[in-house]
Amino acid sequence: MNSIKLNTPMQKMTFHDMDIFIKRDDLINEDFSGNKARKFYYFLINEFPNIKKLVSYGSNQSNAMYSMSVLSRLKGWEFEYYCDHISSLMLENPSGNYKSALDNGAKIINLEGKTRPNLVSTDEILYIPEGGYAQESEYGIKLLADEINEWIRLQDDDTFKIFLPSGTGTTALFLQKHLEYPVYTCACVGDEKYLKQEFFGLESNEQNHPIILQTYKKYHFGKLYKNLYYLWLELKSKTMIEFDLLYDPIGFDTILSNLKIFEDSKIIYIHQGGIKGNLTMLQRYKHKYES
Repeated sequence: MNSIKLNTPMQKMTFHDMDIFIKRDDLINEDFSGNKARKFYYFLINEFPNIKKLVSYGSNQSNAMYSMSVLSRLKGWEFEYYCDHISSLMLENPSGNYKSALDNGAKIINLEGKTRPNLVSTDEILYIPEGGYAQESEYGIKLLADEINEWIRLQDDDTFKIFLPSGTGTTALFLQKHLEYPVYTCACVGDEKYLKQEFFGLESNEQNHPIILQTYKKYHFGKLYKNLYYLWLELKSKTMIEFDLLYDPIGFDTILSNLKIFEDSKIIYIHQGGIKGNLTMLQRYKHKYES
């Protein structure tokens, strides 16, 4: 793997007449980027001499799955990953994160109606919950908070608000715990109630919880939405930055739907990385809206 560059640049862009500073965590590393690189950094830099296998679960196009396959390859571990469903088309024609994880030696198990086994860590097995929802993720995310705190200190003013979309909310939570500035997020998986429960699962002190903003409308994770696709295309065209297709469009859509909250401040947006997963999403979007 090429060197890991955690202290990623901050890039200013203008979008819909807003100046937004993008924390370019997509540039950490081609194979290990975005919030997943932050979450799994603890496991990357520490030694686990007895561990022989990493196990986890989630969707068959998960960015976390791919990042864990990279981690396992680097560590010399087996990687076993459980999916509730994998389509016959994907099984016959692997693509995107699924194919890349397989190329890294992942054993991806299609449960298809079967009960998921009880996944736990043992002396020789390391279990990482779906999406890196774990206390160990705090280590790398604190480094991200330190980078942002230091960057803001060098600016002319400190009227900054930080925004990022959330799955489990792990990154947003640990960012708020270690940032000196307010963190805003939105729920991309489940709703605001689910996200709040996830926060409490990792941090009992509610003062360390980010502020959850309502999305423009209820988005079902992984489903295709025309407005999000065209927003993603607009972002790419106007900023020359490729964003993730699952989380980032919902994030920017939520900012545009809550402009009053940000009108007296500057926005720092955390790029979600995960660009490798765009391949299959783009195929689906083009088939639905451009064919």
